[in-house]
Amino acid sequence: MRPNVSRIYDEYLVASAKAGDSSAFSRLAENWQKRLLAHAYRLTGDPELALDVVQDGWADIVRGLPSLKEPSVFPAWAYRIITRRAADIIGRAQRKRRTEAAYAAEPVKQDISATQMETLADTSPLHLAIEALPTKQRAVIALFYLEEFSITEISVALSVPAGTVKTRLMHARQKLRATLEGENNAQ
Repeated sequence: MRPNVSRIYDEYLVASAKAGDSSAFSRLAENWQKRLLAHAYRLTGDPELALDVVQDGWADIVRGLPSLKEPSVFPAWAYRIITRRAADIIGRAQRKRRTEAAYAAEPVKQDISATQMETLADTSPLHLAIEALPTKQRAVIALFYLEEFSITEISVALSVPAGTVKTRLMHARQKLRATLEGENNAQ
């Protein structure tokens, strides 16, 4: 199996950034910003929260990068940081809503700019079906197919057991299949 060139390049950038090369860190951030932002959006469903999550996540990445032992685990490690940050921000938002009685109404539906956060967002039936999945299944599908993460990497990134990743992946595939086959039968 031929190694993925972009992963090797990322490993080089991580190693260089750990050694103090600020331009390597800048390139690493450029390479990962959109993917981490898309992941944060998939988890939060809110473009502004996603930006906050990624900004806080990069601060954690900068602090933790020197202690990262193996550059090859950077993708899963970075996604795990974003996942945790998203959970923290969502938790704070939920606590705030519970304490504010006037905030009982459902949040306003997102405008079109929110859908632009997805890296491959469009109006194709597949992407619409993916957006309709529950958050946890949508995150697993995106990491597996869009980011080409292994089950183990997804497990690390989302802080869940590998079996849970497999189950979410299976259910997401079933829902996507049912949705897409239903559309084909309707035509």
